[in-house]
Amino acid sequence: MNTAVATAPALAVPGSRESMNPRTRMLLEGAIVPTLLALAWPNVLVMLAQAATGLVETWFVSRLGTDALTGMALVFPGFMLMQMLAAGAVGGGISSAIARALGAGRRDDADALVLHAILINLGLGLAFSILVLAFGREIYGAMGGEGASLEAALLYSNVVFAGAWLVWLMNALASALRATGNMLVPSLSISIGFLLLLPLSPVLIFGYGPVPALGIAGAGLAVLITIVISTLIMGWYLWAGRSVVRPRLLPLRAAHFADILRVGAVGSINTVMTTLVFVLTTALVGSVAGTAAIAGYGTAARLEYLLIPLVFGLGAPMVALVGTNIGAGQRDRALRIALTGSAIAFGLTEAVGLAAALWPQAWMLLFGDDPVMVATGSTYLRIVGPAYGFFGLGLSLYFASQGAGRLGWPLLTSVVRLAIAIGGGWLLLRLTGSINWLFAALALGMVVYGVWLVAVIRAGAWFDDGRTTPSQGIKA
Repeated sequence: MNTAVATAPALAVPGSRESMNPRTRMLLEGAIVPTLLALAWPNVLVMLAQAATGLVETWFVSRLGTDALTGMALVFPGFMLMQMLAAGAVGGGISSAIARALGAGRRDDADALVLHAILINLGLGLAFSILVLAFGREIYGAMGGEGASLEAALLYSNVVFAGAWLVWLMNALASALRATGNMLVPSLSISIGFLLLLPLSPVLIFGYGPVPALGIAGAGLAVLITIVISTLIMGWYLWAGRSVVRPRLLPLRAAHFADILRVGAVGSINTVMTTLVFVLTTALVGSVAGTAAIAGYGTAARLEYLLIPLVFGLGAPMVALVGTNIGAGQRDRALRIALTGSAIAFGLTEAVGLAAALWPQAWMLLFGDDPVMVATGSTYLRIVGPAYGFFGLGLSLYFASQGAGRLGWPLLTSVVRLAIAIGGGWLLLRLTGSINWLFAALALGMVVYGVWLVAVIRAGAWFDDGRTTPSQGIKA
């Protein structure tokens, strides 16, 4: 006789895989390449839109003359440093902490981390404002700014850094959303803001109707207005309860601040060293070739800077995917995600670099025709462009390491890159007097950075039982 045994459906236990939000389960179970690309495309799209509008803004400023363009080149590394810290370093710490909490089924902790993230970023934003507003003249003067170019730098800088806290707040909200695997809402919010920059920037720079011409200061004001719009959109989405996580007024906990900052602080050191390469190279170029050469290097290096948001388009999903899988104990899957994403990043950035090396003047002539500016920038792109893929390789693995909560090796490789690029570049410049050898040192630093980092992560640097052990000293 057949007997049927009725079985009750399994109940979802809080913290179990069944009780998780479908978006979190997708990060844990979805096929790697389709999931990574599905999460990446909104980010890549917004980063391309952001890059395009940034280039358009640079083109508008270039109509004001070489001094204005040089002034913008002096401010650009510092502003990008702030963006990279807010979105990539501390932002990566925010995404990593929330993703690991969600992966482990700690939903209340994930919600609480959002408020802690906002407070951290507001404090850091205010610190940036005070620092640059107080010491801007000294900073840009040390980078080679003088005369009209220095005054232009200060006009632009004083506007954008007065609103630094807005940049940090926007990135706190975006990082919280990306931690959940939601790349679309922050991408759309930022895209809307930056698309508004296209008509707003020329109106404020050159004036229109009742709006007075503000010059280079108008370019900075346009940036702040678009950031406010993007922040309001994401704030509404989070507080309306439409996200996997939601800010809640819970008691503050030191452990939550530490969870974000232990990744964010080490990531910030890494980001500072990346930016130091640009800042110190700018100073070295200016010391031997003058302000027109600074404008040339700054304009050419803007393309290198644009690789950072491009790789971030892949890197933000890698933080969420790796962090969630590490939180759930799926370390082999986390490693496969990292290596797959880094291979894609290498292909994208190498394509950009090779195109720039083959047709450097096509880029440079978009922004001016000063012979020294064009020659300096073209030389840089011919020499450094072919190494862009290795920069993208290393940078993508830095983002993946944020998700894993292991930034020891990315930090060490960044130190080595800085030593090769600036230490080696300075020595070669002293010996030869040619900035060509300085640019060669920059390219070598990128190659070492990418190759070394992929080697040690493949060897098990993220894990306590891995064969590669020096990174274990810095778990963050």
